[in-house]
Amino acid sequence: MRRTTGEGRRFLFLQGPHGPFFRQLGDMLRRAGAEVWRVGFNRGDEAFWRPAPGFIPFTGRQEDWPDHIDELLRAHAITDLVLYGDARFIHAEAIRAARRRNVTVHVFEEGYLRPYWVTYERDGANGNSRLMTKTVTEMRAELSAVDTELPPAPARWGDMRQHMFYGALYHYFVLARNGRYRHFRPHREISVRAEFGLYLRRILLAPLVIAERFAATRRVRLGGFPYHLVLLQLEHDSSFRAHSPFSSMTEFIDLVIDGFARGAPPHHHLVFKAHPLEDGRAPIRRTIRAAAERAGLRDRVHFIRGGKLASLLGAARSVVTVNSTAAQQALWRGLPVRAFGAAVYAKPEFVSTQPIDAFFAEPERPDTRAYRDFRRYLLETSQIPGGFYSARGRRQLLRTVVDMMLAAEDPYEAFAIGRAPARQQLHIVH
Repeated sequence: MRRTTGEGRRFLFLQGPHGPFFRQLGDMLRRAGAEVWRVGFNRGDEAFWRPAPGFIPFTGRQEDWPDHIDELLRAHAITDLVLYGDARFIHAEAIRAARRRNVTVHVFEEGYLRPYWVTYERDGANGNSRLMTKTVTEMRAELSAVDTELPPAPARWGDMRQHMFYGALYHYFVLARNGRYRHFRPHREISVRAEFGLYLRRILLAPLVIAERFAATRRVRLGGFPYHLVLLQLEHDSSFRAHSPFSSMTEFIDLVIDGFARGAPPHHHLVFKAHPLEDGRAPIRRTIRAAAERAGLRDRVHFIRGGKLASLLGAARSVVTVNSTAAQQALWRGLPVRAFGAAVYAKPEFVSTQPIDAFFAEPERPDTRAYRDFRRYLLETSQIPGGFYSARGRRQLLRTVVDMMLAAEDPYEAFAIGRAPARQQLHIVH
């Protein structure tokens, strides 16, 4: 008889999503019998972990971290490492140390199928995921043993307000109460003070942004012209930086507009949609306007600041992105997609590899049956119902993920051998 227990397991948490999710996850693992510690790199990490026990402050310099994490793993006899994202320096170095000591690495990420799912994998996510080498043929073979219905494609991110609140609170702690962590360096390129200012600015300007977004979306929807949709990403996002051929969003924008000018029919338009959390640190609007002017496309290029994606996808002819997970909403609807970066969904069956001008001229449609099998495979394995930021989303997530972390197999191995947990429905999160 297999019994799920944390006895003998010793978990070390590093940085997690803003908010209390990691603390609640640690509490649940303790109830399962495991021992749990958390390394904190700033006052924000500390604030979101307290009053849970096992907090270990790291107040040294970044160059000291590789030796320090190796010693922590040894001194506490750590069996499991838990982190959010695998690309930032402290996490990448910790994963290297963990592999040398045969420590199991648990990686959380935003859902590949947002907004009502989060991603849980082992060893790596995004471009480092096991999905990168998994073929659709292999997925179909494993799916042959199950026959379940797919939930509908979501149209919005369910806990955006909580996400923004916890982000602002985190940066307040780091900005105003970070005295003991004087050597802390954020993984972003800008200072904590600047990032907090951007969060505050977004909150204060929210009514203006909403009005502007409504007007821009209305112009596109009522324009009566065919259009192609470009899904922009955060330039500082780890997935863009680590798994993209571009060093900046400007490079991507220039390539897309140049390809559109050379390939698209003259009556087609191009619509750039900003990431919902775009905060203005990169001059996206100015960059798009300048590139459109150079290409002679001023009246055919549009910019929309965030908002719901579903309302724009309904009438789009195609979608272009670097490696945004939002492109999967386009694939679900059978739209042609051109992705330039490494992404778990960038399979040849349903993502085009055409030159960008040829794609705009005559985009290849995806094999929608192959994509639905891929999506179904994700929902049976690494996509877990719930969210990091809202209380309801966290409750939903904790119902499943603790048992998955304590299992001997990772989500993909467990599904292949018939030991994956039954899927939950999503009504609790709505």
